[in-house]
Amino acid sequence: MKRIVIAGGSGFLGGILIAHFGRQGFEVVNLSRSAAGSRTGCREVVWDGKTLGPWTSELEGADAVINLAGRSVDCRYHERNRREILDSRIEPTRALGQAIARRKSPPRVWLNSSTATIYRHTFGPAWDEQGDIGGTPAVNDPFSIKVAQAWEHELNVVIAPQTRKVALRLAMVLGHGTNSVFPVLRRLVRCGLGGRMGSGAQLVSWIHHADFCRALDFILAHDELSGPVNLAAPTPLSNQEMMSTLRQLCGVPLGLPATRWMLELGAFVLRTETELILKSRRVVPGRLLSSGFEFRFPTFRAASSDLLAAA
Repeated sequence: MKRIVIAGGSGFLGGILIAHFGRQGFEVVNLSRSAAGSRTGCREVVWDGKTLGPWTSELEGADAVINLAGRSVDCRYHERNRREILDSRIEPTRALGQAIARRKSPPRVWLNSSTATIYRHTFGPAWDEQGDIGGTPAVNDPFSIKVAQAWEHELNVVIAPQTRKVALRLAMVLGHGTNSVFPVLRRLVRCGLGGRMGSGAQLVSWIHHADFCRALDFILAHDELSGPVNLAAPTPLSNQEMMSTLRQLCGVPLGLPATRWMLELGAFVLRTETELILKSRRVVPGRLLSSGFEFRFPTFRAASSDLLAAA
């Protein structure tokens, strides 16, 4: 039986992928810090995300390993959370690299999570994989970009000649379930709070969960794809347009806007950061498109219509 190993598959994306690959007949192994049998459709194996142990045998002869491990960034960026955010990405990537290097028959492909936040805040041309990486005065805290760069560096330094390595520069994945942003946006709209956030001019990059899964299938099947790959729909849009589209689809004519000071206050109360809302991310899937990938949901309207119909 074909086998895929998912590291850190206990969250929203892990649940989607476990179900997706299970339907295709894969044996799915979820490396979890607590193998309590909480995930159906997979076999759970304990690891600590840091050290080598019995879990490494699961990589032997596996078709692919997908690393999703990482603490949520939906928190305040104080010193302790910054350290946990960074360590929770670097340490699992390092451990997987060490394990892969020691296998006689290592996984054929290693897909390691990264983030579209690695690109500079921009209102200009969209960034493909050649986009400008780094900070900007428009975003006072370059922490997220530094984390993304360190994360990809940890992947790149691994010497694994038998394993193709891909850094998945993920945009916001739209779907249902815990930790998905779409139900939050829908709830704001239905409560009359679905107006623009801040200026509303900031660009939003996103991808429907079905296209996220299909894109991983495509990457696994195309050996020419290695290094960074943007996982985002081809049509980023402004925050104002995104919220207006959702209001139209939900049949809500008006939505109260949220000024920047309101967002700052709300972020403080909810223990999160306004960067998650205000940073302008205009990311496009250059390598996927040039390799022939076709999106099932290329526009935000099409993606949202599908998700609302399935709610």
